[in-house]
Amino acid sequence: QMDVKTAFLNGNIDETIYMVQPENFVSEEPKNMVCKLTKSIYGLKQASRQWYHKFNQVIISFGFEINVVEDCVYHKFSGSRYIFLVLYVDDM
Repeated sequence: QMDVKTAFLNGNIDETIYMVQPENFVSEEPKNMVCKLTKSIYGLKQASRQWYHKFNQVIISFGFEINVVEDCVYHKFSGSRYIFLVLYVDDM
C-alpha cells in the first residue's frame, strides 16, 4: 500500500481549461481576466482521470496488463511468479 500525497498535482491536461483568478492574485490586468491552466490542480474534475491515464501508461510500460473485467486491476506473469496490482484512487 502506498499513499501519494501529490498525485493530482502537475498532471498533464488534454483539454483547454480556464479558471477564475484566485483571491489575492495580484495582476495589473482587469479583474475579469481568467487563468488558463497548463497543469492539473486539486479540485479540478479532470485531475483524477488525467492521473489515471498517466499511471496507466507507466504501468503498462513495465509489462503489466489490464484485467479484462476491472480496469483498475493489473497483472504481470513472469515465469512462476504472479504480480497483481490493485489501484484505488481516493481524493479525500
